[in-house]
Amino acid sequence: MIVCPPIARRNSPSRQSSAGRRGRATIAAASAVGGFTLLELLVVVTIIGLLAAYVGPKYFSQLGRSEQGVAKAQVEAFARALDTYRLEVGQYPSSEEGLNALLVKPANAGKWNGPYLQKAVPLDPWGRVYLYRSPSASGDFEIVSYGKDGQPGGTGDAADINYP
Repeated sequence: MIVCPPIARRNSPSRQSSAGRRGRATIAAASAVGGFTLLELLVVVTIIGLLAAYVGPKYFSQLGRSEQGVAKAQVEAFARALDTYRLEVGQYPSSEEGLNALLVKPANAGKWNGPYLQKAVPLDPWGRVYLYRSPSASGDFEIVSYGKDGQPGGTGDAADINYP
């Protein structure tokens, strides 16, 4: 003789308790597997902070060098344009005429065949005007940028950029 277990009704207490237990077990297993502990998050944040402390100063020192390089390149471009101006006009622009004489014809420049620059005279990388003197103590003309600090003299990023 075969004995079958009684069929459990839908709302029987025994069925609800076993389903409830399985549901709670599934939730507990899922929460144990997913997510990070506070300690793990602190370790990751610490590693990121150490990397930033190591890489940051190297990056910003390169940025300062690139500003110096841009200023030197601009000053050399001005010098080439001034040499072309001198070949055509016969003299360098005066200090009063300034670098603007490379873009707009001065009143006393008879053979001016400019403009000698493609764009307006830019500011130096630190947002200041380049200083132009002609004649200067060091030669026919001088172009100066006082660097990051905007003061004569200095070292590193604050060093002056002079031509010649």
